[in-house]
Amino acid sequence: MISLRKIFVSAAALMISFSISSTAIAQNKRKITVEKPDLEEIRISTLTPSSPYYFPKLMKKYESNDTTMTNDEYRHFYLGYMFQEDFDPYRVSPYANVTDDLRMKSSHTKEEIDTIRKYAQLALADNPFDLRQMSFLVHVLKEKRKDMSAKIWEYRLEHLLGAIKSTGTGESMDKAWYVIYPMHEYDMVQLLGYEATDAKFIEPGYDYLSVRPDETNKTKRDKSAEGFYFNIIVPQQQYMLKHPEDEEVTDDSTPEQEPAVPDYYPDPDEIPAQ
Repeated sequence: MISLRKIFVSAAALMISFSISSTAIAQNKRKITVEKPDLEEIRISTLTPSSPYYFPKLMKKYESNDTTMTNDEYRHFYLGYMFQEDFDPYRVSPYANVTDDLRMKSSHTKEEIDTIRKYAQLALADNPFDLRQMSFLVHVLKEKRKDMSAKIWEYRLEHLLGAIKSTGTGESMDKAWYVIYPMHEYDMVQLLGYEATDAKFIEPGYDYLSVRPDETNKTKRDKSAEGFYFNIIVPQQQYMLKHPEDEEVTDDSTPEQEPAVPDYYPDPDEIPAQ
């Protein structure tokens, strides 16, 4: 199995900055329940029309901002997307990078806010699991004082991040975090107060990110880890099924240095339990 590092490292060059509201966090202060996912059960459940976890049903609840959507439903929603026909772990939305220069600014004009909002929404319509775009959308909605809309997207972001965190601890291959997009690896690392310094692919489908403490992240938590493991076996398999012409791609690149961004991450212990 290959590692398409050259493709996804560049896509992760602009790290996301999460902005989770204190209101949303206060509603879900239970600890994360970590459990290795049964991917076969998730595959069958999200593809079976009679199942409560049928993916179109979950998508409908998600898009309607149904607050009765459980943490387990979010977990099936996130991981189940890997088994849907339109899933492609390395496809980048044509709208994703249009406003990169604008988003790096600390403040924006009304016109710039409207532009960022427009393209973030287009990117999320194209890929509802683009956490980076989701975070940027929350940020500009707050700038525009669209507080209710911002809270809706914060709630979604918080629960999708919780779905990832529920799959493991990242401390070994057996306890690796499961991600559906390799760029989500960098999101988790930054969440914990680190920045990635190197990336290594391990057969048959694991990524190991070496890290160092992010000095711009002032959140008080243990930052003694040297690296974290991520399970990308299914994304790799799905990519090769849909792109057999890329089978000979090799891993011959090193990760780029990500630019510093403001620290808007929530406390990872306060992400809702799964």
